[in-house]
Amino acid sequence: MDHEWIYGRHAVREAQRAGRRTLYRLRLAQGVQPKGIVAEVLQAARERGVKIESVERRVLDALSDGHQGLALEASPYPYVSVEEFLAASDRQAPPALYLLLDLVQDPQNLGTLLRTAEAAGVDGVLIPGHRAAGVTPAVVNASSGASEHLRIVRANLAQAIQALKQREVWVMGLEGGAGALPLNTVDLTRPMAIVLGGEAAGLRPLVRRECDLLAAIPMHGRIESLNAAVAGSIALYAARLANPRSGSASGMQMNAVRP
Repeated sequence: MDHEWIYGRHAVREAQRAGRRTLYRLRLAQGVQPKGIVAEVLQAARERGVKIESVERRVLDALSDGHQGLALEASPYPYVSVEEFLAASDRQAPPALYLLLDLVQDPQNLGTLLRTAEAAGVDGVLIPGHRAAGVTPAVVNASSGASEHLRIVRANLAQAIQALKQREVWVMGLEGGAGALPLNTVDLTRPMAIVLGGEAAGLRPLVRRECDLLAAIPMHGRIESLNAAVAGSIALYAARLANPRSGSASGMQMNAVRP
């Protein structure tokens, strides 16, 4: 598909701000007032020469219930190359931070993770090319448009892990069970790639074996686990707080030797 419809006010605005897609048409539901974000979106469309169409709300309802009166016709999501994805691993400070997803399939979970990843300043996100959710308009909407600002690659996960290891990036699988260290005891101050498993089965055995270490979020209540998006978000911010973009912070230490 050469074109797709991004919908939702925040998603549309961030697609315009990011400037990474070719934009074709903006559709505005009749009766929507040109205020706030809507006014920003309309102004940006005019400045870029994007055609603006006033349509009946049912036209946008056919896309999704969550359109909020706006939809933007654009080129497909601009995934980056593996080389672009790996580029941040050469940076010294702050250490690189990556998010690798092992068969996350729920668009809402993926959107939530991408929103957190962007807010935490993640340098790159990897999504497997098969059997996993990609960056669809539903995911863009769920991320409130954060996906538009991220470097996301679709590639082989095991190969990417090996490439990151060769660049001295530590690979941490987020999963409970035997051998997993409490997250608050892990040294997160070094270059790090956090690997998050799918909603149903967690990390696949091959991926688990490729990780340098496994970490689990300590649970203090009665439930035994968190959903993928929440767990991933906690881990990403733990890593970012250990390596803030401005200033410095010392992370909790763990003595570990890569196998």
